[in-house]
Amino acid sequence: QVQLVESGGGLVQPGGSLRLSCVSSRSIISRFVIGWYRQAPGKQRELVATITTGSSTNYGNSVKGRFTISRDNAKNTVYLQMNSLKPEDTAVYYCKAALGPENYWGQGTQVTVSS
Repeated sequence: QVQLVESGGGLVQPGGSLRLSCVSSRSIISRFVIGWYRQAPGKQRELVATITTGSSTNYGNSVKGRFTISRDNAKNTVYLQMNSLKPEDTAVYYCKAALGPENYWGQGTQVTVSS
């Protein structure tokens, strides 16, 4: 059974930083496209960032220049470094692994940006 485990969420003040981690098995992290998505209350889930096995990255418009996605295959982990956080970044952040018709989601981690 595929498991994706997110961690690193929490409460941070506007302008602050957090780093999220998504850990899975080696066969998932090294072979799948890994993405971070988020869902705020009352809103649809939206793309934050993705990273391919070749480390090509893609970002949602609202986070470009502030967030950075990276992968460490040796640690079976994909990271999301979030800087210059804004209240509108408040959401549950989910990790997703995708390869063809296969898609797997983590349970999510809450990020709250508030003073």
